[in-house]
Order: sequence, then C-alpha cells, then structure tokens
Amino acid sequence: MSTVRQGIAGWWAARIAGADAALSVLPVRLGGGGSFSATTAPARVRGFDQPLVWVTVALLMWGMVMVYSASIAMPDNPKFSNYTHTHFLVRHFISVGIAFVAALIAFQVPVRAWEKMAPWLFIASLILLMLVLVPFIGKGVNGARRWIALGGMNFQPSELAKFAVLLYAADYMVRKMEVKEHFFRAVSPMAAAVAVVGLLLLAEPDMGGFMVIAVIAMSILFLGGVNARMFFLIAAILVVAFGLMIALSEWRRERIFAYLDPWNEKYALGKGYQLGHSLIAIGRGEIFGVGLGGSVEKLHWLPEAHTDFLLAVIGEEFGLVGVLTIIGLFLWLTRRIMHIGRQAIALDRVFSGLVAQGVAIWMGFQSFINMGVNLGALPTKGLTLPLMSYGGSAILVNLVAIAVVLRIDYENRQLMHGGRV
Repeated sequence: MSTVRQGIAGWWAARIAGADAALSVLPVRLGGGGSFSATTAPARVRGFDQPLVWVTVALLMWGMVMVYSASIAMPDNPKFSNYTHTHFLVRHFISVGIAFVAALIAFQVPVRAWEKMAPWLFIASLILLMLVLVPFIGKGVNGARRWIALGGMNFQPSELAKFAVLLYAADYMVRKMEVKEHFFRAVSPMAAAVAVVGLLLLAEPDMGGFMVIAVIAMSILFLGGVNARMFFLIAAILVVAFGLMIALSEWRRERIFAYLDPWNEKYALGKGYQLGHSLIAIGRGEIFGVGLGGSVEKLHWLPEAHTDFLLAVIGEEFGLVGVLTIIGLFLWLTRRIMHIGRQAIALDRVFSGLVAQGVAIWMGFQSFINMGVNLGALPTKGLTLPLMSYGGSAILVNLVAIAVVLRIDYENRQLMHGGRV
C-alpha cells in the first residue's frame, strides 16, 4: 500500500510540475490555424537606440576614411612639407577617440543635470567667444580668428556655443512656458542673448556659425509654442539682417557674385575657385565615382578638401551613389532624433524633447548647408559636414550632443517601462 501511495504522490507531483511548465508557455494561434509556444519571460529592453548608434558610427568611420583620402597628398605641398602623409588621419583619429570618451561621460549625466547646467554653459561659451578675440589667445587661420590653441588641439568656441545655446534655449522655454503667447516677454530676452552671441561670432568672423545658432534658437522657440505669427516675424527680421550684412560688406557681396557665376574670369581664380573645383570633382564622379583614392581634385586643386569640401571628394570617388547615401544617412539621423524628441514631449518631458529636436535641427541644417555649398546650390560658407569633416572640436561637440540624445532616449524607455529617471 505504501508503494502505491508513493507512486500516486510521484504522479501527482509530476502533473503539478507539468502544469507549472505549461503556464510558463503560452500557445499563440497563427493565421493558418496552427500554433506555436511563446514564453512569458519579459522581453529584454534595450537601454539605448542601437540603430542611431550604428548610423553615427558609420558616418564617423566613413568620415575617417575620407579625411585620410582627402589629405594624403597634402605633404607634397611646400606649406605642409613637414607633415607626414598620415598627419591629419592620426589627429582626426585622436579627436574621435577623445570625443568618444567625452560622449560616454555625457551619456552618464542625467538630463535634469544638463537642465541645471544650461545657463552656466551658456555663460562659459560667451567667455570663450570673447577670449578667442583677444590677441595671443585666439588663433587666426586664413584671416579668421576662431580657435584657441590647447596643446596639440585647436578648440573652436563657436562649436560649444551651438550646444550651449541649444540647452539654454530649451531651458528658457521651459521656464517661460506660461508667457509664451506674449511676444516681447517670451522672446525679447532670448533674442538679446542670441544677438550677443551673433556679434561675437561676426567679429571673428563666423557668419556660418551664427546662422546655425540663430536657426537652432528660432526653431526651439517655435517648437516650444511661441506664437506662430511672431515666429515668422522673427524669421523675416533675421533674413533682412543677413541681407544687410551681405549688402554692407564688400567681400561678402563678392562671395555671392562668385556663387552666382563661379566660371566668370573675375572669380574663377579667386572667390569662385573652391566652388568651381568642387563642381568639377562631383562632375568627374558621375554615377559610381572614380574609386576610393582616385580623386584628382584633392591633389592641391580643391582647397580645404578634408574639411569644408569633403563631400566633393566623396562625390568624385563614390559618385552620385555615394552622395545620395550620405544624404540618406543624414536624413535618417535627423528624422530619428526628431522622433526621440517627440516621444519625450509625449511623456511630458518638455526640456528633453526640445533638446533632442534642437540637436536634430542642428545636424540637419548644418549638413544641408554643407551639402548645398559643395553642390553649388548655396553660397560658400565655412561649415563642416557634421561627424565626418576634419575638425577636433566639431567632432567632440557633435558626439556629446548625440550622447545627450541617447540619454534622453534611455530615460524615455525607462519611463515607458515603469522605471524612474
């Protein structure tokens, strides 16, 4: 009898264990009538937006290859005769490494800490913009004083100013949310802050940087809910202001005329020289390009081929396919970051949402300007291609901005899954 009892108890325990196992597996019916089992284990939530990371890495790596390709022949020029053929590649690689470490640190900083730091970063950027104009502190290159020498690296304060104005504008709109319908109370202080930054940038001169900062600030004001009619009034005022700057500056007027007719003998060897050779480079590339390393224009014909005109070298070596790929990657990057911003605003995180959308506008607008200049659709401006062109401070600030967006996305995911930030 005891043996029977033990057998029944063992059978019952096995049935209970089997039932427990069955509860952990849910049958899911398929469209054709069949079914398969799915475990009830919670899905693993990714802590960050992996596609955004990989697109950023792809742009960085492609940019590094193209910086090397565009600068490899520069030591043949007597001006750079002391440099090795890998000089710009090594410096660019070090800049990317430093920027990567800075981005990892920035990702660890909660968004609420960035909100608290926003006014102080803005003040720091103003101080640096003033210091760059001081003789023996600011470094001049090609008639512009935009850099501060920091050992083996030149830092460009205008790049930090873009990020600082972005954070400050987002913080300002959150603080002034209750008066956003009152134009002068909502906009005047921010307009004054941007005007101060603009005056300092125009003194360098860096009109391209001022344009980017003005667009970032205006966009955040618009996205923050400032009266639309007043927004278009501000836009009209800025357009008139930029028009007056061009009209009252002879060398800026000459640059516009050179853009309109770069083949004119008056401009072909002067202010239209870069644009002319950029168009020649892109024309040589045709559909599929002449192949990596095969560019002729980078052989001392096209100035600044590794910085402002990197896209022209890409167009020559990879053709229309390469240019369209770059445009597609930046379009996807901008759209994805904008989506993260909208998601944050939907979670009632207005500051986070405005910061992310500001970064999207920054990356999208600056890449649009650079591409337009290289393709001859816009007048020549000294703006680099984000994440790709040679330039240590630009790469550093760009990656920190992307890291802040990834942090915003990380906190969005935490909130959507019941966590806290």
